[in-house]
Amino acid sequence: MSQTLFDITGKVALVTGSTHGLGMSMAMGLGKAGATIIVNGNSSQEKIDKAVKLYKAEGINAVGYKFNVAVEAQVIESINKIETEVGNIDILVNNAGIIKRTPLAEMEVADFKQVIDIDLVSPFVVSKHVIKGMMERKAGKIINICSMMSELGRNTVGAYAAAKGGLVMLTKNMATEWARFGVQVNGIGPGYFATSQTAPIRVDGHPFNDFIINRTPAKKWGDPNDLAGAAVFLSSKASDFVNGHILYVDGGILATIGKPSNEE
Repeated sequence: MSQTLFDITGKVALVTGSTHGLGMSMAMGLGKAGATIIVNGNSSQEKIDKAVKLYKAEGINAVGYKFNVAVEAQVIESINKIETEVGNIDILVNNAGIIKRTPLAEMEVADFKQVIDIDLVSPFVVSKHVIKGMMERKAGKIINICSMMSELGRNTVGAYAAAKGGLVMLTKNMATEWARFGVQVNGIGPGYFATSQTAPIRVDGHPFNDFIINRTPAKKWGDPNDLAGAAVFLSSKASDFVNGHILYVDGGILATIGKPSNEE
């Protein structure tokens, strides 16, 4: 099969929340496949500038834009600037998100709404204003970053799970409405990955580390680089007839009910 199917040279990819973590890993993959990366964050311009330098050190063309994905006015202004200063957005990865680990019975309504707003409403807001250009050009790729919690429940993450479960259905409905315009909308559902955020619990003997190792058929945490291939596939011509699909990159977690603790 020709590698040109996966070549996205010349494409412009906006990856929200791409200053660090899994967002950066996916954006790095897209950049190495030829795309210009629009680096987004909302914490500080300094953090965005630092991230842009990291991309450029890898030979990737990257430009940073600071805006809050949950504030529509900022989204509209930034998309207009990006398309004027860099070019039309060909690929959108809705990755930005937050999690608040609080039992539902104790969670403040304002905190619940904040998680829903950032993790579910913002992908709608950003997509709404990117899709208009894609529809005119009859081409585009949108990837919504879902989660294991799109399918499974777990204590203290009810708001996050509600948002990520909703994001699956939002993805399917976006695909339903926009496929006729030559746009593919899909999702990626990451499993449990070895990142700086998970480092404190990824030690032998830690209960959650042992749980993940035993729960995952691959018997390991994912490498963030494992997400790059999925992102490139769903951003390239190789996925032109894939629409409304959630690609779980989870080492097999969703394929199994698990195993008894005494089973090899």
